Amino acid sequence: MSPSRIDEPITIPAPAPPVRSAPWPLFASAVPLVGGVVMWLLTGSVIALCFAALGPLMAVAAIVDRRRGSRRVRRRDAAARSEELARIRDVIDARHARERAELERRCVDLGALLADDRRTWRVPGRELVVGRGDVASRVRVAGGTDDEDVSDLHAHAETLAGSPIEIDVADGVCVRGDDIVARAVARALVLQLCLRLPPDALHVAGCGSEEWTRGLPHARPAPRALTVGFACAGETTPAGTDAVVVAIGPDEPVPAACGVLIEVGAGLRGRLIRGAETREIALEAVAAAQAAAAASTLARRPLATADAHDPLVALSALDPAPAARVTLPAVIGTAAGAPAVVDLVADGPHALVVGMTGAGKSELLVTWVASMARAYPPERVVFLLADFKGGTAFDALAGLPHTTGVVTDLDPGSARRAVESLRAEIRRREQALAAVGERDVSSGRAGLPRLVIVVDEFAALLQDHPDLHAVFADVAARGRALGMHLVLGTQRATGVVRDGLVANCPLRIALRVAESGESRAVIGTDDAALLPGDDAGRGLAYVRRASDASPRLTRIALSSSDDVAHVPGPAAAPRGPWLPPLPSRIALHDIPREAVPDEAIVLGIADVPAEQRQPPVLLRPRIDRGILIVGGPGSGRTTAARLVVAQRPDAVVVPADAEAAWDAIESAERRAPDVLVIDDVDMLLARYPHEHAQAISARIESLIREAGDHGTTIVLTTARMTGAVARVGDLLPRRALLATASRIDHAAAGGDGGAFDPRRPPGRAILDGVEMQFALGPAVAETSADDAPRWRPEAPVTALVARSAPHRGAALQAAWGQGVRLVVLEEVPAGGALAQLAGPVPVVIAGDPESWQRQWSLLQEARARCPLVIGAECAAEVRALTGDRELPPYARTRASRAWLYAEGRAAERIVLP
Repeated sequence: MSPSRIDEPITIPAPAPPVRSAPWPLFASAVPLVGGVVMWLLTGSVIALCFAALGPLMAVAAIVDRRRGSRRVRRRDAAARSEELARIRDVIDARHARERAELERRCVDLGALLADDRRTWRVPGRELVVGRGDVASRVRVAGGTDDEDVSDLHAHAETLAGSPIEIDVADGVCVRGDDIVARAVARALVLQLCLRLPPDALHVAGCGSEEWTRGLPHARPAPRALTVGFACAGETTPAGTDAVVVAIGPDEPVPAACGVLIEVGAGLRGRLIRGAETREIALEAVAAAQAAAAASTLARRPLATADAHDPLVALSALDPAPAARVTLPAVIGTAAGAPAVVDLVADGPHALVVGMTGAGKSELLVTWVASMARAYPPERVVFLLADFKGGTAFDALAGLPHTTGVVTDLDPGSARRAVESLRAEIRRREQALAAVGERDVSSGRAGLPRLVIVVDEFAALLQDHPDLHAVFADVAARGRALGMHLVLGTQRATGVVRDGLVANCPLRIALRVAESGESRAVIGTDDAALLPGDDAGRGLAYVRRASDASPRLTRIALSSSDDVAHVPGPAAAPRGPWLPPLPSRIALHDIPREAVPDEAIVLGIADVPAEQRQPPVLLRPRIDRGILIVGGPGSGRTTAARLVVAQRPDAVVVPADAEAAWDAIESAERRAPDVLVIDDVDMLLARYPHEHAQAISARIESLIREAGDHGTTIVLTTARMTGAVARVGDLLPRRALLATASRIDHAAAGGDGGAFDPRRPPGRAILDGVEMQFALGPAVAETSADDAPRWRPEAPVTALVARSAPHRGAALQAAWGQGVRLVVLEEVPAGGALAQLAGPVPVVIAGDPESWQRQWSLLQEARARCPLVIGAECAAEVRALTGDRELPPYARTRASRAWLYAEGRAAERIVLP
């Protein structure tokens, strides 16, 4: 179990409620007393009075017993309370110890510097630890009461005793006190600075009375170095310094350049005075002889051992590592003046690279890949590069002939593609090895190049896509034999990368990290946490292999675009696990048709990372029953329908016009076509009134159900899956899901809600469980039907039902001219017959629906003996007027449309003048 955070509140439970004193048992004592007196009165026996006396005696005994029990409970609660407060105090002390240890790792005092020479010249910054004292703690205690013990716990938690106290040396430090002790304390401060900073970063000036300073390598001025003036009592502070450390007597005034005053008392105890702050502290002091010995040691220390200040080296200036037949040695920098070589095969098979932002982690990964590319051809090694902090770290490597893919930030769909691609590569390599009877790729018989997967910001990848951890763990476990190697870069590994994966990465490289625990977890020592944090420390790293007793400090080489620009490439691009992503646009003629049957319709290309293929997506007329294409506005569904029509000019296309669509579907029912295309079926159904919409939906359902028997392939497109469209769409065996307007529409169409992507490009769909991109076909000419011919009466007598019959009749009479005579129904004499109105020219009897229903006998004669024409605006009265229960073909209202009933035939749509 991980320890609690230091600042996580510690809750003190409330004390147990006080035990209430037992009340006098009035009834328990009174009942025996009354009963005894009553028995004495009845019996006259003195024994009854003795019985009466037992009641009060028993009550007294009960009260005594209860009070004894209450005292035991109070003592027990008090003991438990004391134990709980003691436990909480132990927790506070433990957190104080952790907090103090954290401060000590960050605030390095003189004692720690003298005890560990690995820290010498590797603690950057201008801070000075002036001593130890009480500081405010991050530990917090909550709850409890206002009693004295709890108040003591609160006060104890809020103060961290014995903590190192830092100041900025640039503020200026004055040490005042007895001359010998003040000099010793000031001497310790100056020596601390000299142990922290190298000579090219610090210059100590002045204080001729302190002869030991003349032997310091910091006594020589250095450009851009921090200059600290050192002066003692009676000496002048050097001019032109960045900071001063001054030791003065107890009665001397504090120099104006000193913002911090340390007053030295007895026993190296003192007071730190900084502005309005006054703090009691324990001081460090160094004798002159001790300081001289330390200065002598520093003077003998070669500057070359301060690798933080070694000059940067370019990768091109280093000779490549000698190429090996079965391993991958590569030069990544210099160590102790010699080329630093790491080998992913011999030292790996996998590597873990950690380093905080700005430490040079990305530069290391680029240099490593560039170094391998210089030494080995793509037949030996290929790279898959993944960058999850913006996508620019590997730009220089994208043009390498070895690079099979550069992956940047993944969306959920791309993350699943990555998982499937890597697993497919594992299967492919296993099959290739099995085919030649080999157990690993070292022999070369399988013809497999080693695949190096380099991931920058691996922790960010796992945070966004935790499912990827399993596939990387699989690669780590089986990668050695399969020739698959991981190089994982991350800012921190502890708590992010699981132990099983870390255990399979014996090659460890640590640049500067923020915490010592992180450094120990990766390379086994605190060294990476002690690396300089300035520009000089950028590119410094500790490299540790499984065979190394200790990590080796290495200066990473810098690579540039020129280091990879002239790497020769093979005749053919190497095969890798990462196919290029589907294009957002692809023309039909760009899809290879070598394996496509002649009559097949090409819809686009699919992305099948599990098989590392991008095959064409086909629709086979007379074999496939059809496909439903669902997509919102601008998703490309109409373009997909036109793509089908462009490849099959004989396809029956249901027009968008409701009347023409009705006729086209009726025609398809009579003669089944090879391909039937209905675009925007949801909008088509919405154009019809309720009854006609039900009828056309039923006809489409019937066509789909019988498509297999008739050899028809049906292509439907729709924007949404609702109502009748859902029933029709469920009958088709295949469904292409394009981008939808909302997550709800995506789920309603059968898509996975977690895979919804509003940024899906037009034409990108999910079909048969895989991603695909519809192709762009050639333009299809839009055909428009000619204007239908205007109907003209030919029968001797025709009955016409229309709204506003007199007005409508006059317009028709004007259009037909003298060749037709129009009679208004109201002008027909009562009891007359339609046949009597026949004359030398056709006669049209016009009336509105109500007039015809009042003239019932004439309506019956019209239905039986002559054509009956009913205007489309009278759709509600059609069945009452005709007695026909069949639904007439759809006709638009207010567009001179009408239905013609004649000679017992089904209703026919006509166009009136």
